[in-house]
Amino acid sequence: MVRNKRVGAKASVLAAAAALLLSACGGAGVDAEASDAPAGDCGSYAIAMHAWVGYTASAQVVTEIAKANGCEISQVTLAEAGVTYDAMESGSVDLVIEDWGGGRWQEWADRGALVEVGENGNIGLIGMYVPQWMADEYPDITDSANLNKYADLFVTDESKGKGAWYEGPPGYTTIGEKMVSANGLNFTVISTGSEQALIDVFTKADADKTAAIGYFYEPQNFLAKVPLARIKFPANDWTDPEQASGLTDYPESPLIKLATPKVMDANDAFTKIVKNFSWTNADQNEVAADIESGTDPAVAAQKWIDAHKDIVDGWLK
Repeated sequence: MVRNKRVGAKASVLAAAAALLLSACGGAGVDAEASDAPAGDCGSYAIAMHAWVGYTASAQVVTEIAKANGCEISQVTLAEAGVTYDAMESGSVDLVIEDWGGGRWQEWADRGALVEVGENGNIGLIGMYVPQWMADEYPDITDSANLNKYADLFVTDESKGKGAWYEGPPGYTTIGEKMVSANGLNFTVISTGSEQALIDVFTKADADKTAAIGYFYEPQNFLAKVPLARIKFPANDWTDPEQASGLTDYPESPLIKLATPKVMDANDAFTKIVKNFSWTNADQNEVAADIESGTDPAVAAQKWIDAHKDIVDGWLK
């Protein structure tokens, strides 16, 4: 996702192919072996699995519909971006159902390794958030111009007398340092080691009614459990985070489907599903919440499929 921008030399195709790990995404329990698909006019395909539960929700819904329509589907857990694009070029992976990259795949597309299929309906929105209780108690806190007014509320032992500003984990694309500097904010940027660390910060702040401000994003089913309010900075004026001034907000990011030419040329059931798949942040969060609560991903996906037959039928036309 654009959260996770990888910089540096592209991994080789052979190395990427050798590194494929057939396993569940983020421990969600997805069966990574090829499924026992019913006979049908559909080919065999591998779906890249990336390590967040929302992605698992989307990929599992596609998997179950494809299997029901005669396709053989395997799931391959990979890191985002270059490694996955290399795997698509080598023929080891056929689909990325949700990419936050904003065109980082262009060199692979230029070589014909993959095709940008279009938007998947989810809108990614990165930003700085506070617990909803803070927005309720201090209604003007969601205006970035007022953050210094409340900075003292966020002071912790590690923030050196300033407000603690919790940033995204290493590897996530963030402009927090720029935002603090450019806007003259009285905050200390503190890196978090993982997405779970951010979730822990907000969970504690919500339960204890203590102040916290941190990097987060939508869609994310955690927001259905602990409501957060997004801090509003001026509308963004950048697409490349390296060019961001820090004065403006993160952009909205329509999330993109990527497929191999093999998928697009097959004109089978999987092609139709990939082309037509589109759902909302709320749809994804519903399935993801079930998965996180312990429901097997296949069961959670089928529950949503059964409840949305008209939508699914439309994807198969």
